[in-house]
Formats: sequence, C-alpha cells, structure tokens
Amino acid sequence: MARLNPWRWAVLACAAVYFLVPLAASVIFTVDVPGGVSFDAYRQIVSADGFTSSLVLSLELAAATIAVVLLLMVPAMVALRLGAPRLRPVVEVVCSLPLVVPPIAFVAGISTILKWGPEHLSRTPLFETFVAIQNPDFPFVLVLAYVVMALPFVYRALDAGLRAMDVRTLVEAARSCGANWPQALVQAVLPNLRGALLNASFLTLALVLGEFTVAQLLGFRPFAVWIYTVGSSQAQLSVAVSVLSLLVTWALLLALAGLGGRSRTAASRG
Repeated sequence: MARLNPWRWAVLACAAVYFLVPLAASVIFTVDVPGGVSFDAYRQIVSADGFTSSLVLSLELAAATIAVVLLLMVPAMVALRLGAPRLRPVVEVVCSLPLVVPPIAFVAGISTILKWGPEHLSRTPLFETFVAIQNPDFPFVLVLAYVVMALPFVYRALDAGLRAMDVRTLVEAARSCGANWPQALVQAVLPNLRGALLNASFLTLALVLGEFTVAQLLGFRPFAVWIYTVGSSQAQLSVAVSVLSLLVTWALLLALAGLGGRSRTAASRG
C-alpha cells in the first residue's frame, strides 16, 4: 500500500491543477480592473437585475423536480426489486435513454408537441393545459423535462442504495408488525435510503441549476440562462456568479458527504 501513495499524490496533484487553475483564472478575471484589484463584481451580485428572481425560480424548479422524480422512482424501484427483478435491465435501459438523446433533439420534440397542441386542439382542455404548464412565473414544462433528464442519475443513486440493504426482509418485517405497504415503505425502507436519497437530490439540484439548453430554447429565464444573458454585457459579474455557484456546489457536496458518513456511522452502531 505504501508504494501506491506517490501515485495517489500524483493523481490528486493533477486533479488539483486541472480544477483549481481554471477556477483561479476565473477569480483573477473577476477582481482584475484597470488600476488594481476590486471586488465590485461580487458586491453587485445580489443587487443585479434579475439575480434574485432567476435564482428563486431555479430553486423552485429544483424542489419540484426532486419531489416529482423521487415520488416516481422510489416506489417504482422498491416494487421492481420486490416483485419483478427480471425487469431491472429493461428499466435501467429506459432510465438511461436521456443520456443518449441530445438536449437539442429533446427540446425540439417538446417544442413540437407544445406547438401542435394549441394549433389543432385549441377548443379543448388540452390547450389550457399547455398554456398553464408554460406559465413564465413557474414553467412546469421545465419540471417535466428535468424529471426526464434526471432519471439516469436518480436511478443509479437509488439502485446503489437498494443494493446495499435487504429490501425484502425490511418490508416483510414491517408487514409482520402490522404496517401496510405505504407505511412499510416510509418507515422501514426510506430511513435506510437516506444516503441514496441525498445523492439523488443533490444530483438533481445540480442538474437543474446548471441546465441551459432546454430553458433557453423554450424561452424561459432560470439561473443558468440569466448568467448567460448577463455575460453578454457584464462579463466580470457573470464569471463572479459562476464562481460563487461552483463554490456553493462544492460546499453542498461536502455537506452531503458528511451527512452520508454520519448516516453510515449511525447505521453501523445500530
């Protein structure tokens, strides 16, 4: 094991150079002004026009996406493991399809459907539905798109969590104590899936906050689109927001790792 230590340090050093050098260059760009160093780009973030509204919109979209995708995937994954394990490869392929479909093609299909509905079915409730899900205050169509895009990551996270425990024994023990199926899922399975749920939630949050293509082409302005828009006129402000977003993401990742470590410690003690 001692012989591997230099190689480990070399890999860590290469990774640090690969990630930290661009980050340092970005920070230097945000503070470098003619005449010295200034942190005005960071001071202007909160007061920038559209920052708060776009960030709140992205967080709302992220919360809705996390809720919808977990409500869909957790019962489906548990039922798959308990009742139909042979269908696991089929479900895995279906959940992995968003990885092979280009976002441009995906959003083109969404746009085609949204335009086709009001044109041919303008006097039906479908028209009102299409209008409602495109409300700029909360475009639920983005939630639907993000749920599909998050499926591969959520599936992998939940599958890893379910593989680490005996779901059948937990459910049968809960049922033998008088719990019905929803109670067995909530009280017996979910507490043991805490780490997997956190991983899935964090990956979905990172996806929603960083997604640009679908929101831009559908004409909405969440946080990633706002950063791009600001960058065309205020480059330093745009880069400063990107740097802070990256640092917040790293902080969330570290917090997630800490929560996961405490969950595993508590489970081992139990």
